[in-house]
Amino acid sequence: MSRWLTVQDVQLECIERGHGRPILWLHGEEGLDPEAPVLDRLATHGHLLAPSHPGFGHSPEAASIDAVDDLAYLYLDLLAQQDVRDAVVIGCSLGGWIAAEMAVKCTERVARLVLIAPLGIKVGDRETRDIPDIFALHPDEVLRLQYHDPARARLDHAALSDDRLTVIARNREATALYAWEPYFHDPKLRRRLHRITVPTLLLWGADDRFVAADYYGAAYRDAIAGAGLETIAGAGHFPHLEQPEAVAERVRAFALV
Repeated sequence: MSRWLTVQDVQLECIERGHGRPILWLHGEEGLDPEAPVLDRLATHGHLLAPSHPGFGHSPEAASIDAVDDLAYLYLDLLAQQDVRDAVVIGCSLGGWIAAEMAVKCTERVARLVLIAPLGIKVGDRETRDIPDIFALHPDEVLRLQYHDPARARLDHAALSDDRLTVIARNREATALYAWEPYFHDPKLRRRLHRITVPTLLLWGADDRFVAADYYGAAYRDAIAGAGLETIAGAGHFPHLEQPEAVAERVRAFALV
């Protein structure tokens, strides 16, 4: 089921499914696919709420929202508005960055945190590019870096509906708005991750060539006290798309038992 929510005058297109333990799903730069199997699998274990960030999908842009920091406060306000308690917050890639920014600010309504190949931190020195430039590389190279099986993500744009093409363009534009400068990171976030005190699991595709688990993922894990880092075989940067059953099972075992 899809519905619209208004949070502090910001309109959000949301997917809502299931019953029970509250689950907040924060999508990445790929946008929110209502038919993504991982959403249905998670909804069998709780009450799933998955908003499209402002500017993504069909959610309108919001004049007051132009940074990941704004999105973090927006979703903290969403949890408060819904009077959510003991939420499981799951963020993927860009969404993982948003979830991490939420958790360093406040975890009053958050019980567990799952970060799926999150972006958002700087690991190397100023001369080292931690994250490949998706806006400069050829699309085929981006797919090669991000997917275990790039063919599964390649689109025939000529066969897509006008609405789907519009959503793709909006997702790319919104990604640039939130992540262009500084590129896909908050220079201060890594030093703030120690503030996360709720149990945290990092999930990473074993074949992620975009941001590798043993480098970028390990840096994230080491900055959060007690955090675990697990890899998922047969998946790249978006394991929830390539291995939805494995991701849902890891989340269930960690946070929904």
